[in-house]
Amino acid sequence: MSAPDFHQLAHDIKLWARELGFDQAGITDTDLRIEEPRLQAWLDAGYHGSMDYMARHGMMRARAHELLPGTVRVLSVRMNYLPFEAGFAATLRDPTLGYISRYALGRDYHKVLRNRLKQLGDRIEARCAKLFQGTEETLGEWRPFVDSAPILERPLAAKAGLGWVGKHSLLLNESAGSFFFLGELLLNLPLPLDQPVEKEQCGKCVACINICPTGAIVAPYVVDGRRCISYLTIENDGPIPEEFRPLIGNRIYGCDDCQLICPWNRYADASPEPDFSPRPSLHRPPLLALWCWSESDFLKQTEGSPIRRIGYQRWRRNLAVALGNGPATPEVIAALQLGLTTADPMVAEHIEWALTTLARRQDEENKKTRLLIRCIEKGLSDHA
Repeated sequence: MSAPDFHQLAHDIKLWARELGFDQAGITDTDLRIEEPRLQAWLDAGYHGSMDYMARHGMMRARAHELLPGTVRVLSVRMNYLPFEAGFAATLRDPTLGYISRYALGRDYHKVLRNRLKQLGDRIEARCAKLFQGTEETLGEWRPFVDSAPILERPLAAKAGLGWVGKHSLLLNESAGSFFFLGELLLNLPLPLDQPVEKEQCGKCVACINICPTGAIVAPYVVDGRRCISYLTIENDGPIPEEFRPLIGNRIYGCDDCQLICPWNRYADASPEPDFSPRPSLHRPPLLALWCWSESDFLKQTEGSPIRRIGYQRWRRNLAVALGNGPATPEVIAALQLGLTTADPMVAEHIEWALTTLARRQDEENKKTRLLIRCIEKGLSDHA
């Protein structure tokens, strides 16, 4: 029997990936030795904050073959997620609305991509059963991952030719920007390798570094997670440091600023995937309406959403900060005061901060009003 044609198999795998809704697929090996010193330096600096899982597995993140013994290739895939009506600026400019990172407006991407990768793996397994029939070769164990294992997905995707790592540490693609999810399929097939992009194409641009509200991009390609709004509102399970609260604005789950400012996202395509369409209750939602959700409301409205994983208390914490950064209306102040009566200690701390901030802002506005009145009265008096 003739040897399996792995070039044809690689071609077919990429075709199947497109049929399953992935926008691009590439193949690379597992060698990420060049990333290990960078990863260790990032961990040593404490930039992972309270994300202990980042350090728990040591350098396994750069060694996919240790994660699944026998792995010789990584199939890296990407899937666009940008909704047709993203409403970036319209939401960020209105302090009465809550801004949710665009990736989280629809169904949990972990479930969507993992299911598609599982289907892709099944197709590969079925094809290999025919290719290897009558031989001692076998596909062996394979495994899909979607942000769910200690694996450096962005460097792997870059090696597989899906793009380059930008200065904000996200993967950038010349024709698609950065609004896409990544997933991996670990395989023990000696498939031909794809070539990485020849060089990163950020050039001298530092727009993402300059735009970051909290200064989290501390150097090109280096993000201090402890300062990142996505970390502060999602991964961080304790109080948000007070110095960052005013900088968060109305962002209640994640942040997209470094992507929004990136010139390459002029080429980002909207995703036709219905699972990523925004849920009405989460797309440009009034903060006060979200604040009125009970825990059962929260669980119902976030069912199947990545937002659910932060839990109700962190959700309330984030909302309290956003309300404190908004207008000091009687309705907002009354709602916060009512929430304070039943809040747990962490949420109560953020409500009290919000009330103090709003009271201070109200005093400043009252002073400006009084000064304006005096100026008007003096002008009228002088005129008389």
